Amino acid sequence: MILADKITEERKKNGWSQEELAEQLGVSRQAVSKWESAGSVPDLQKIIQLANIFGVSTDYLLKDEMEAEDRQGEYTAQDDSDRPLRRVSMEEANDFLDVRRKSAPVIANAVTLCILSPVLLLLLGAFSESHMFHITEGIAAGVGCTVLFALIAVAVFLFITIGMKMSHSEHLEKEMFETEYGVTGMVREKSRAYEQTFTMGIAGGVVLCILSVVPVIIAGAAEAPDYICAICVAGLLVMIAVGVNIMVRVSMIRSSYDTLLQEGEYSRREKKMKNKLDAFSGAYWCLATAIYLGWSFWTMRWEITWILWPVAGVLFAAVSSMVRAFTKVDE
Repeated sequence: MILADKITEERKKNGWSQEELAEQLGVSRQAVSKWESAGSVPDLQKIIQLANIFGVSTDYLLKDEMEAEDRQGEYTAQDDSDRPLRRVSMEEANDFLDVRRKSAPVIANAVTLCILSPVLLLLLGAFSESHMFHITEGIAAGVGCTVLFALIAVAVFLFITIGMKMSHSEHLEKEMFETEYGVTGMVREKSRAYEQTFTMGIAGGVVLCILSVVPVIIAGAAEAPDYICAICVAGLLVMIAVGVNIMVRVSMIRSSYDTLLQEGEYSRREKKMKNKLDAFSGAYWCLATAIYLGWSFWTMRWEITWILWPVAGVLFAAVSSMVRAFTKVDE
């Protein structure tokens, strides 16, 4: 419970209105309203006055975790660990959010490069088969594969460099922690402000992915030439890349708030579950990547093999649910 909630709770316990509490403190009702909505924080003198008026300690008002001591003690006992939880300061929380905000577009762009990597190979192959622009099969394969591997190399470089920058805060995603005074309120306020952007981003990304198949369907129905179909498939990959880019960006920022609030997939129970499922997830996606690359290079049908990723995603959700059902964690 943060300071804002404690002020509200203590005021109501004493049966006072915001106006009555404001009169005792010598401030306006609007000031009390802002304190209770976490819009502002009372200065030290007012906190001392509040402690005296409510008959509580200043520690109780200032320390978010004091009201939850019993629950934390029970949780620690269940884990058979007497170690104190790591504390996250306001500065550390802001640094974490800033790093994630700056990393989100980089990770999103790296994913986009991976999706777009076969586009040129696909187009050049279709043009060579149609004898357009005097492109031979050798040139199409050479240039296309070179660009494909170059884009993947750039993407891997971005994944590694950003991963190293974010590695110092990995413990927030995997371990239990406490937050210092004011951190939870600050993060929750930012999360609420970002909610609409997140919703619009996810909706927009999903719509783009759905609409991406329309040009391919039209080209197939019209029995268009192969090079037209190839262009439509390239357009499909571009639309998917843009949609995924948007979704990755907003999801990373949203997940940074959930991480600090320890909510959703970053709740304490989910962290314990995730630690048990990490090995399975890593093996699954490594296998999916190997199958995708093997299938693609064996058949050179990049316009078809991309379907493996949505299928793998659906199967991962189903298989993960089954694994979770048979995996026990302490509440």
